[in-house]
Amino acid sequence: MTVNVETLDKLERKITLTLPVEVIETEVQTRLKRLARTVRMDGFRPGKVPMNVVAQRYGYSVQYEVMNQKVGEAFERAANEAALRVAAPPHITEKQDAPEGELAFDAVFEVFPEVKIKDLSDVTIERLSAEVNDAAIDKTLEILRKQRRTFAQRAHDAQVQEGDRVTVDFEGKIDGEAFQGGKAEDFQFVLGEGQMLKVFEDAVRGLKIGDSRSFPLVFPDDYHGKDVAGKQADFLVTVKKIEAAHLPEVNEQLAKSLGIADASVAGLRADIRKNLEREVKFRLLARNKAAVMDALIANAELELPKSSVQAELERMIAGARADLKQRGIKDADKAPIPEEVFRPQAERRVRLGLTVAELVRANNLQTTPEQIKSHIEELASSYERPAEVIRWYYDDQRRLSEVEAVVMENNVTGFVLERVTVVDKTLEFDELMAQQQA
Repeated sequence: MTVNVETLDKLERKITLTLPVEVIETEVQTRLKRLARTVRMDGFRPGKVPMNVVAQRYGYSVQYEVMNQKVGEAFERAANEAALRVAAPPHITEKQDAPEGELAFDAVFEVFPEVKIKDLSDVTIERLSAEVNDAAIDKTLEILRKQRRTFAQRAHDAQVQEGDRVTVDFEGKIDGEAFQGGKAEDFQFVLGEGQMLKVFEDAVRGLKIGDSRSFPLVFPDDYHGKDVAGKQADFLVTVKKIEAAHLPEVNEQLAKSLGIADASVAGLRADIRKNLEREVKFRLLARNKAAVMDALIANAELELPKSSVQAELERMIAGARADLKQRGIKDADKAPIPEEVFRPQAERRVRLGLTVAELVRANNLQTTPEQIKSHIEELASSYERPAEVIRWYYDDQRRLSEVEAVVMENNVTGFVLERVTVVDKTLEFDELMAQQQA
């Protein structure tokens, strides 16, 4: 058949669809007869309901279903015939000037844009690398020791020192008035770990059990408690208990408590190195991938389908509302969230998605089952029961799709890095970890 496609805007198109009335009526009658054999109505035996009664009760809904199906099928045939890549379901309206014996509809829709990616050989990307050294292993060991530390009460005349766990009572007032969160009894914190503001920690340092100290404290302007942010409070703190920390020795017992197969210090360090190298690999891949994606966005020319951006906006707003609901916000599903807050991010996601899809299509960068399997096995290897984690991924198509998307992006990253000018930069281990957290 010949399909007439009308261009309304850069990506907006219109197709006129026609359907014989007879085709619709025949299908409606067929479905009503099928329905009459099973429908149940008061006063009639099953399968004995008169057709006119069935038509009166169900005719409108059946006709609506048939029209939707037939128009949808006609649109799909027309779009395929015209080799159109449709971006979203069409908006369909019935025309009033259809020829006798026919129904006519206008289908208005958007198509995916042509994506033009500039010559990648002219692009420069900074590729990061980092190594796991002995200092990184030592630092991780200290974290593991801290996680397993114990506390023992100090002598009554001992002073509070760095690393001690302190139990205090405190009360703060602003202009002589108490404020919410400004008072506590038997409050515990470890000195020097940043749980309390520095001024508070400095006031407690050096005190003994039973000692009290008054001190002024100015809350930072960006303090999480908005009611007191930027204000000065006068505090009184009293030390009630001081406990010294005891960290376990780095020995076979520690290795055994951590479930290391080779329960030795060497085995423990080797296991830490393996886990850190895996973490470094994933973090570097994420950073280098982000650099590649930024370069692709900067060097791709395309029009954005409004329907795709709108769909992404709706997904992001739904996600924001779900997050608010999870935090216990009342009526989160009705929270007014302006679309413009998310529009730049939505447009970026659509632009990147279309660019990556074109690169994958044009260069055969689709994922393989072997790549997905390998990636899942690597993710699972850091867990105590890898087989259960692997099964967890393969038991859910959504999770598998997420892995497939990651692997496909990895394919794109490798493809791009082979074609651009790469400037290698080595990061210190701590710098990589700190930047990722930031």
